[in-house]
Amino acid sequence: MPRLEELQDLTTQVRRDILRMVHKVNSGHPGGSLGCAEFFVALYNELMELNEGFDMDGKGEDLFFLSNGHISPVYYSVLARSGYFPVDELNTFRLINSRLQGHPTTHEGLPGVRIASGSLGQGMSVAIGAALAKKLNKDSNIVYSLHGDGELQEGQNWEAMMYASANKVDNLISTIDLNGQQIDGSTDTVLNMGSVRAKFEAFGWDVLDVEEGNNLEAVIAGLKKAKSMTGNGKPICVLLHTVMGNGVDFMMHTHAWHGKAPSDKQLETALAQNPETLGDY
Repeated sequence: MPRLEELQDLTTQVRRDILRMVHKVNSGHPGGSLGCAEFFVALYNELMELNEGFDMDGKGEDLFFLSNGHISPVYYSVLARSGYFPVDELNTFRLINSRLQGHPTTHEGLPGVRIASGSLGQGMSVAIGAALAKKLNKDSNIVYSLHGDGELQEGQNWEAMMYASANKVDNLISTIDLNGQQIDGSTDTVLNMGSVRAKFEAFGWDVLDVEEGNNLEAVIAGLKKAKSMTGNGKPICVLLHTVMGNGVDFMMHTHAWHGKAPSDKQLETALAQNPETLGDY
């Protein structure tokens, strides 16, 4: 399946971008970024209906909002490699006066970014507002959002979830990155949330699981299924089961790499596990 092979090559290159960006400035969040590489590649290359160019209104196209904005490295890499801005601009990640700040912002005018995010818990509210605007405009396109599982500990999420189902916001697909890790440890240890599925269902959402959240084929199939479920009176939640730090053996299954950059030697090891496919920036 040539198309799948191309997307897998892109995913590997995105992982290299993430590692190199964070290493260069000794700052950033590689763990969650690596774990969501398949999701972003699938979303921007297989799922979303996008217009040529970029404008903030986003009429007649699908929209995406990143709520857990600290995983900006994966977001920037996929945006750049989707043509939103030059790939070599990834060299400026987290530098003063760069458009690629640690958390995505809008005042620098970076194409592809519609909200400043990373003050956790706010993305779903924004996505719901955008989805309602599409309904008012008779725009049939879909709004996607991504959230961390630890981020669900923020109370604003639950107000938004309640509002979305009560108002039948059925053009919204919110994905939860269920990697079981957050900054201070496992989510079960820091603040156990029990069954996330049961909670979303209790709040009136339709829920589906993607058990292999780091399998590109499974992610594409799961998101396409979610898209087929829209328009039926309920918002859709995708529970994406991922591994934090996926693709780099010493970063996986631990919260330790939530917000830590690899050393020179660690970068060398990590890049050896993710060989260059589409060319480094």
